[in-house]
Amino acid sequence: MKDSDRYLKIVEWSEEDGCYLGSALGLIEYCCHGDNEVDVFKQLCTITDEWVNLLNSQHKELPVPIVYQHRAAM
Repeated sequence: MKDSDRYLKIVEWSEEDGCYLGSALGLIEYCCHGDNEVDVFKQLCTITDEWVNLLNSQHKELPVPIVYQHRAAM
């Protein structure tokens, strides 16, 4: 599993923008958009990988994935 797989990725429709928006909880807010939900998800996965790789290359600590914070509390 890659570090970027730990982040919950969300693609949602925005009535205001008239397109799908992609974000990765705890890592990146809205970072991509488009008319096709699947294409936006693919973009989001690529951006998430690149963002995690950038943080790792700069020896910065990765944010704690929100999806695992919930499980840790159980």
